[in-house]
Amino acid sequence: MRVNISKNKIEDPFVLKIQELSGQNLLACYQCGKCSAGCPAVSEMDILPNQIIRYAQLGFKNELLESRSIWICESCFMCNSRCPKGINIAEVIEALRQILLRKRKDHLEVEKMSGDEKEDVPPIALISSMRKFTS
Repeated sequence: MRVNISKNKIEDPFVLKIQELSGQNLLACYQCGKCSAGCPAVSEMDILPNQIIRYAQLGFKNELLESRSIWICESCFMCNSRCPKGINIAEVIEALRQILLRKRKDHLEVEKMSGDEKEDVPPIALISSMRKFTS
């Protein structure tokens, strides 16, 4: 896939929204990969943390919003602590979740879970999931 990088992409409303919600400068990332190297959930991700930043820089809205990775992120902040540029990558991922949740695109549908499924989940995990995955 050939991508044309231009000022229009950087000033795209989607890119600006991510930066606004996260409070992060996406262009500060120079793709060292330290965030991905330290991520405990990387083996389950379809887009690695450094790739999430690159996709966001390039305005790949659909790829990011359809990604499993933004829901798999554990918000452990390991990526934040490893970034030599001080980018809070977890906040960028949270911004992507918020963009979807604000459109009422819930990832977890508790009402569709069976009683047995709810009983197998520790209450704190269920509450945490509802906060993270529902609007």
